Amino acid sequence: MEGVQNLPPHQQGEFMKSLEQMQIKDSLIMYNTLTERCFATCVSSFRSKSLDKHESSCVENCTERYIKMTQRVGLRFAEDQAMRQKRAADAAGK
Repeated sequence: MEGVQNLPPHQQGEFMKSLEQMQIKDSLIMYNTLTERCFATCVSSFRSKSLDKHESSCVENCTERYIKMTQRVGLRFAEDQAMRQKRAADAAGK
């Protein structure tokens, strides 16, 4: 994000708007994937309008696991990016 500060003000605004739209899109994709995966895994009966106790519990557990996994992957990706940037900075400093 350091490079953004070097952009002219009008391009900074455009960049930030584009970044915000990408984040919204990613959030919606994650939500839809979560919904589809947990529904397909947990809901097996369509006898009533509401989920039964087992299905409800399954959906809650599935959702919790999916969110934790997504957070863990994001954290690992950020750590990997930081290490790559450090290596590149160390290589450039030699």
